[in-house]
Amino acid sequence: MMKMASPQLLSLCLGLLFLASGAFAAAPRRPVSVPFSRNYKPTWAFDHIKYYNGGNDITLMLDKYTGTGFQSKGSYLFGHFSMDIKMVPGDSAGTVTAFYLSSNNNEHDEIDFEFLGNRTGQPYILQTNVFTGGTGNREQRIFLWFDPTKDFHSYSVLWNLYQIVFFVDSVPIRVFKNVKGSKFPFNQPMKIYNSLWNADDWATRGGLEKTDWSKAPFIAAYKGFHIDGCEESVTAKYCRTQGQKWWDQKAFQDLDGIQYRKLADVRRRYTIYNYCTDRVRFPTMPIECKIDRDV
Repeated sequence: MMKMASPQLLSLCLGLLFLASGAFAAAPRRPVSVPFSRNYKPTWAFDHIKYYNGGNDITLMLDKYTGTGFQSKGSYLFGHFSMDIKMVPGDSAGTVTAFYLSSNNNEHDEIDFEFLGNRTGQPYILQTNVFTGGTGNREQRIFLWFDPTKDFHSYSVLWNLYQIVFFVDSVPIRVFKNVKGSKFPFNQPMKIYNSLWNADDWATRGGLEKTDWSKAPFIAAYKGFHIDGCEESVTAKYCRTQGQKWWDQKAFQDLDGIQYRKLADVRRRYTIYNYCTDRVRFPTMPIECKIDRDV
């Protein structure tokens, strides 16, 4: 006859499982959609931005003359930033649709989503990168598990003093931890930038596939425009609200067990390049790679 475990033992086991699964971690709050003009403004080629639905939706246009872009009105030192984007459909080779954060100085920090177009029928490539002190070279590339041209999907960055997490539709596709021995962006406020531009010298198959201008104009659509961050002057070295915002709490210092399993699934099934495993460029694995569970 099987002996039943005591309530105390069951409680202990459940507690250990709770801790092992990342008990103090949590998923980011749901982004709040707002009109474009609340948080953003155009930066160049204003006539290539079109507004719809009372300014809640916009499109960016790229033709043989110019691309276009927009940026946040404020600068932010940590926060949660999200954008809903529908990529350029059809033959988008040579084009780059970008959503990124960047500080404005020579030794700048940067957090990048870059969507690299491709020939009709071939998948988009999502490239992420992190710059610290003006140095990047931390590229990772994945195929998405859906067609990003068919509908809007959410792309988000959670950035605090402990980690940077890239999300696609709430799935973490990359984490970059603040670890000893590796530089981390923590003291330079960043603006958020979005753009559609021609990069056929490198974007598709290393520049082998050129932009087919007979397919122009190329159109990408944006909505959502969510910003929940610590707004600071570009000269600020720290966030005045540090420790007070939801994304600054203990629950967001790490991913939980479910999130790490999702990240591992992305690594296993969709990753096509990871600087962490590139021994030609990095004979010694960068210190953050094991901490970030990128290998």
